[in-house]
Formats: sequence, structure tokens, C-alpha cells
Amino acid sequence: MNSVTITSCQSAAAIPREVWDRLCPPGHPFLNADFLNILEDHGMAGREWGWVAQHLVASDRSGAVVGVLPLYVRFNSHGDFIHDWSWASAYQQLGKVYYPKLLSGVPHTPASGPRLLVAEGPDAPRIRRALIDGAKSLMSEHGASSWHIAFPDADDKQALQGAGLLISHNVQFQWMDSGCGDFDGYLATFYAEKRRKVKAERRRVRESGLLIEACHGDEIDPAEWPALHALYASTFEKFNNYAVFSASCFTDLALALGRRMVVFIARDGREPVAVSICFRSDEVLYGRYWGCSGKYHSLHFELCFYQGIAYCLREGLQRFEPGAGGEHKIARGFMPIVVHSAHWIADPAMRKLIARHLEQQLGAVAAYRDEAADHLPFRCESS
Repeated sequence: MNSVTITSCQSAAAIPREVWDRLCPPGHPFLNADFLNILEDHGMAGREWGWVAQHLVASDRSGAVVGVLPLYVRFNSHGDFIHDWSWASAYQQLGKVYYPKLLSGVPHTPASGPRLLVAEGPDAPRIRRALIDGAKSLMSEHGASSWHIAFPDADDKQALQGAGLLISHNVQFQWMDSGCGDFDGYLATFYAEKRRKVKAERRRVRESGLLIEACHGDEIDPAEWPALHALYASTFEKFNNYAVFSASCFTDLALALGRRMVVFIARDGREPVAVSICFRSDEVLYGRYWGCSGKYHSLHFELCFYQGIAYCLREGLQRFEPGAGGEHKIARGFMPIVVHSAHWIADPAMRKLIARHLEQQLGAVAAYRDEAADHLPFRCESS
């Protein structure tokens, strides 16, 4: 391959399904021909929420697509989870403009994964570099202050760091299958006191009389999504925040993704009173949204954590990522894992300033991870 041409697309739908299927990980719930297209079509990843698609496509001399980089022009930092609010504030204080910026990642989804979608082969490094250079060039076209890659996998992180991008660090809490077989086997790895607490929480849910269901997206009646969406939206209303997803968006995602959407529902009789909306690949369960219409003891832990762990053990999934934040996850056996994002800062002075900040951040994040790990519930021989 002697040359690679980079072009941009204003929607995920403009990239043929065959390309997504060929370049994305098989069975991935977010990187596919449906997820980004549905979010863009319903406006969740649209201009109203500060997202404008500019996906980069790499083509060889014959015109065949050999790489894709999902990319958005951003006018705020809601829903990208890279925690750059203080950077935007520093720009403002110094009389500089931070927005627009560019972002490569999955909207409203803090899940790690490939971002430079390139088929493996001898030309892969060249194609990755062409996509990186293309993103840098796009910054000038849009007057962007920076380009951010949210939660790239290890291979992409290495390529991005090699191209001069800065690396930031954060901690997420994730469950890993240690070969315990079933949920009772999992609890057997806990200290007795921690095990009793989990059992007590699950018992309180059983004694409430609620019925717990685990459904895949294509098993949910589309007519039920307005009620499930109302539960999801109630969580955001409690915190004076915005529920970005609409009921119709969830309906379309459920029908398109099928088994790649997993929904845990608590019912009082036939009425849904709580919901936990998750997604899955062939190896990982991703927890995303929770909502509840009342006060039920320990129901949040049951629907958001214990049902997900039990599902992973039944389905043979190796990891459960329940979302960003939440130190309460430690006591339920979710391990502190350092995750990364990558950043290209156009202004040399700001790049130097942010680089110093990230250098200090690395030590603090590692110390926090180690301290959090000391509070895991596992017996020493099982940790």
C-alpha cells in the first residue's frame, strides 16, 4: 500500500455496514453499524447535545476502506467522560477558547475499546498513523483546541502515545471472573463478614416480593419502553440532570442489538418499578443506566451489581464494567482498574501545562488504586 486517503463522513450511516462489520470487533455492542447510527439519528449524538459527526475514513489507492476513526466535533464535555472540565476552565481563565474540541469515542459511554478501527496486517501501523494525522489536520479546519480519544484499548493507546499524544489516567471499578463457577462460588471467595452482608442485601430484595427478570433487547415488548424509560429518566431528575436517551431510542437499540442489550427489571406484580440497562459483547457486560420509582432496600445493588455478576457467570462473560465512579462497588468485589484517555493539545503552552498536570495525576491515580484495592472483600488466598 503506497498511499492512504483520509475523508470525513457526517454520519455513521454514511459508512457502509460491510465496513463496520469488517473493521469492528465481532459482537461489540457499541462499535457496530447500529449503535452510533441510532444515537445520531435520534439526536443523542447530534448538534442539540453538542455532538457533530466527522468520522474519518481511510481508503487505499483502489478506493477500498481500510480504516475508520469515529470522531465528533464537541461543543461541551457532557457525555464523553474524559473529565476535562478543569481544562476548559483553565483555558477560559487564560483568555483562550477551549470549545470546539474533537472527540473520538462512544457517546455517553465510558467503556474502553478500539478507536482506530483498522484490520490487522502489515499496513495497520501506516493506516493508524494516517488516521491520527487526519484527526490532527481536522482540528485546524474546525478551529478546535484539542483532540481527545476516550478510553482507547492498549494497542491504540500505544499508537497514540507514539504519535505524541498525552495520556490521562482514571480509575474504574470492574468485576473479573476468577473461575468461581456460580454466584455462591463467587461469594465463597469473600471474607465471612462481607459475604454475610451481600447475602443479607439479596435476602431483603427477595423478601420484598419483587420479581426480578433478566431480558435481552429483542425479548422486551416495544410498548413497555416508555415505562422503562420513565424509570431511567427519574434518576437524572433526582440530580437535576438531563436524561439524554429517549424511549424511542431505547426501543430502536433493543430491536437492533437484540442479545447485545441486557435489561434487568424489577416488577411489583406486572408493573416495572426499577430497571438496570446494560449492554454486552462476547466477553464483557457493560452496565449503563439505572432507575427506580420508589425506595426498596438494596434493590440498586441487586439490579446493578449482583444480577450482572450472576448473568456473567451464566453466560461465560469474563468482565463486568458497571460504569464510571462508585466506591461502593469495592465491597461487592469490583476491582480498581486504571483506564486511560489520549489527548492532542494544539496550543504548545497549554500542552506543556497539561502534560505537567497529567504527570502528577499518574502517581495520585496509582496511589488511589492501591488504596482502594486494600478494601476489596476477598480472602487473601482468593484475591
